[in-house]
Amino acid sequence: MKVYFVGAGPGDPELLTRKADRLIKGAPICIYAGSLVSPAILNLMPSSTQRHDSARLTLKEVIDLIVEASKAGVDVIRLHSGDPSIYGAIGEQIIELEKHGIAYEVVPGVSSFQAAAAALGWELTVPEVSQSIILTRSPGRTPMPKGESLESFAKTGATLCLFLSTHAVQPLAKSLAEHYGDSCSAAVVYHASWPDERVLVGDLSDIGAKVKEAGISKTAIFLVKRRGDGSASRLYDPNFEHGFRQKGGLDG
Repeated sequence: MKVYFVGAGPGDPELLTRKADRLIKGAPICIYAGSLVSPAILNLMPSSTQRHDSARLTLKEVIDLIVEASKAGVDVIRLHSGDPSIYGAIGEQIIELEKHGIAYEVVPGVSSFQAAAAALGWELTVPEVSQSIILTRSPGRTPMPKGESLESFAKTGATLCLFLSTHAVQPLAKSLAEHYGDSCSAAVVYHASWPDERVLVGDLSDIGAKVKEAGISKTAIFLVKRRGDGSASRLYDPNFEHGFRQKGGLDG
């Protein structure tokens, strides 16, 4: 018996990994994040699958279900949205599984920040502008660890992808503008890759108003990216040599 922590991806079934697709389609028991996993993904499971919505459960209740399945020798698919390692709370579950001697495996998935970038057509790492991506969130009922503030992240000028923060876009945009400037590119993507996906694009001066007008407050990701000047990477520069290409390219 094994527990599979499976990344359900952002929502579009075609963005599932082949392994995730196989496991979901053969799931005897599935514990899934009901408020986050797309119905299109859930519909891939057989009608015989025993389903449990973890949004209604405590950690103990989740583990109790898994222990019961373990005694029966039945695998469990623990289905998380996006990639399980990003805001999936799998660490606390794994600790409990190890206490019970239950085997597990993590199956990665496409994250919503990647689907959002694809919807926007944005390159998140821009040559000589931003070579780093920070995945973070705004403080809420769960406080931020000491030293991890949006202000400190903003000072780096890196591209920001903020999860669980759409409810606070207006104050966040105002705060971030102090470091990135009002004209810095900003976007909010709701339900990235779902049929009802919505994409709002603007800058830090107006993205808050656009989000408010659209009535979006959750299940969206907030992205902030400094504008480039059109500079190209050196990777394909004809004067840039590397192990597979000499200076000047094929004709050089």
